[in-house]
Amino acid sequence: MLKKKAFSSFAILSLIFALVLAGCSGSNDSKENDSSNSDSGSKEQATVNFMHLWPEGSSKQHNMIVQNIITEYEDANPNVNIELEVLSNDQYKEKIKILASSNKLPDVGLTWAAGFLEPYVNGNKFAQLDDVLSDGLSESFISGTTEAFAFDGKTYGLPLELNIAPIYYNKTIFAEHGLEVPQTYEEFKNIVKTLADAGITPITVGNKEPWTGSMWYMYLADRFGGPETLTNAINRTGSFEDPALVSAAQEIQNLVDMNAFVKGHNGLGNEEAKGPFMNNQAGMYLMGTWELPNYTTNQDVPQEFRDSIGFFKFPTVEGGKGDINSFVGGPGVGLFVSESSKVKEEAKDFVKFFVQKWGEVSVTDAGVIPATKVDTSTMDLPQMYIDILDELSNASNITLYADVQMSPAVAQEHLNMIQSLFGKQITPEEFAKKHEEALAAEE
Repeated sequence: MLKKKAFSSFAILSLIFALVLAGCSGSNDSKENDSSNSDSGSKEQATVNFMHLWPEGSSKQHNMIVQNIITEYEDANPNVNIELEVLSNDQYKEKIKILASSNKLPDVGLTWAAGFLEPYVNGNKFAQLDDVLSDGLSESFISGTTEAFAFDGKTYGLPLELNIAPIYYNKTIFAEHGLEVPQTYEEFKNIVKTLADAGITPITVGNKEPWTGSMWYMYLADRFGGPETLTNAINRTGSFEDPALVSAAQEIQNLVDMNAFVKGHNGLGNEEAKGPFMNNQAGMYLMGTWELPNYTTNQDVPQEFRDSIGFFKFPTVEGGKGDINSFVGGPGVGLFVSESSKVKEEAKDFVKFFVQKWGEVSVTDAGVIPATKVDTSTMDLPQMYIDILDELSNASNITLYADVQMSPAVAQEHLNMIQSLFGKQITPEEFAKKHEEALAAEE
């Protein structure tokens, strides 16, 4: 199994240079792509099936961008029809496995990097995309992002986003209870206790989708053991039975005992759990920067609420080895083309077009950080977006999401154990042992 180290800080510096100092946007490539398809009307009609995970209800801006890109592509390529299927995150992950096993993958879909990607590459399910990159497109990506989707020097996915996961907090709730942004974990626990004692949900998390709870565990693992401890356990140069990782698991259960998390957290999906935060009923919410639109540009969210939201970095643990500037995150989803696609040429052409257009509009239209370089010199960005970029420029480390680093089988065991940990159905020691057993089974 391919193992990924913590995401390169060089890539982060490249991102800041590209975004803040107005690096190339790839718009020239996009124009060339438009012009190259000007004679497409004479070609045979083709349908490209595209499956993504941004439903209109929960991911309005992302969904809108996709629709606009498709419309623009179909206008420029009248011989190609893009047929869409849209699912939620967990539904998508489940269906993509089923479709792959029956060799019925969509022509174009979304994938994650590293461990998630590996079985699809080993099974010859995804097409190589180096020919798409070779036409100058590779230069438009942030350094290190396409590499996360590569095996043995061959690229099987084109990344769309780069994310980190801060803790968002309600400034109004904090002010009403005399609370300030914590720098240490003891200060953080004081916030939890103060809010819980006041009858306010301190933290909302939808651990029915345990990747949300995994991020809490990952940060505690980092703050107790330092940035390499968890990654080393996954790649087998270390162990989940490392005292720092056991302490991180124990601390999750300590937070549960403090009533830190929303009531019924193990039975709530992420969208359900987000409700209390969006309705001013919860103080904090740990999530990726794909949530930025809800606190910046989403006009469906009241301006008063957007103004009340801030973010802070996961605090440091006294005596721990972690750095407050170390983040959980990394490249987000990327586009793949099915190896068995009957319209592979059109699918690759659409993927190239999509990546370029996404990089041009995702910043302003959805408030997301793209994996491609963009020129922000003429953009009027929300302050929170600028602040996130500043944090990225100071990041000492970004550790790729644990379940993405792992093979699908180990990732599923990890997610199962995260839910059991939050539900206090296993001890921290059992949590560590189960991980070791799952990883050993694949050696």
